[in-house]
Amino acid sequence: MARIAGVDLPNKRVVVGLTYIYGIGRTTASKICEKAKIDENIRVNDLNDTQLGAIREVIENNYKIEGEARGEVNLNIKRLMDLGNYRGLRHRRGLPVHGQRTKTNARTRKGPRRAIKK
Repeated sequence: MARIAGVDLPNKRVVVGLTYIYGIGRTTASKICEKAKIDENIRVNDLNDTQLGAIREVIENNYKIEGEARGEVNLNIKRLMDLGNYRGLRHRRGLPVHGQRTKTNARTRKGPRRAIKK
């Protein structure tokens, strides 16, 4: 099992396996394979050390992943909250941010229903 950026990659095609790293999606994974000159259809367990090294090098030099990417996202959300704009207020109150309805649904953001006491 290959390990890149502290993440164990499953034995799937390289393009799919790379998506298990936070901050890498299908498009980015394809670009990484292209830059590292690796066939996208090779399985992760079939990669040799030089190919893994090439992938690691491309990722290190060009992309923010895992902790760095999570930190950046959190800082962006914190910035919105500090500015006090609409999106920041929605984050602060724990409500949907992208204009979804809240009369029904939105239970993931709002949490479980609370009974109204009379």
